[in-house]
Amino acid sequence: MKVSIIDYGAGNIQSVKFALERMGAQAILTNNVDQIIQADRVIFPGVGEASSAMDKLRDTGLDKLIPNLKQPVLGICLGMQLMCNSSEEGNTRGLSIFDVDVVRFSERVKVPQIGWNQITNLRGSLWKDIQEGENMYLVHSYYAPVCKDTIACTTYDVRYSTALNRDNFYGVQFHPEKSSVMGQQILHNFLQLP
Repeated sequence: MKVSIIDYGAGNIQSVKFALERMGAQAILTNNVDQIIQADRVIFPGVGEASSAMDKLRDTGLDKLIPNLKQPVLGICLGMQLMCNSSEEGNTRGLSIFDVDVVRFSERVKVPQIGWNQITNLRGSLWKDIQEGENMYLVHSYYAPVCKDTIACTTYDVRYSTALNRDNFYGVQFHPEKSSVMGQQILHNFLQLP
């Protein structure tokens, strides 16, 4: 299976690549349109600030490509947030794959949220062999509220979307590549999607 990890200068993409290679997937880091279109699976990672990340996507034309991909696509952390309509971070317009706006955690809690937290309300095949209440590793200051595309939730200050799905597009707020055995299971499940 060929996996393209979108390389647009925003993320710790090497750890995602290593996690996939441990599972036997052939993963390449690329911003080449043809390689992304021809891949069996596409991973859209992201770490950093939303508006500068969107600028990088626009500079390479990836902002037009990503929403039109037909194979399974997995956004991770900032990648998932950029797949939403907008983000309060930098007042950024997103890719509008998921119909929800990303907002900042309130001052009632420590921001960013860093560490392990439970995922609940699991829906769909991405969660095969994963139990309600498993812990995943999160690092973020902004979140997607619960919406019609929500397929998993986490509570930190409020209950929010820790995973989203619409058609062939999936997004997870946590880092599966840093979430031990259960994170590996999610990557495995993503590779097995029809």
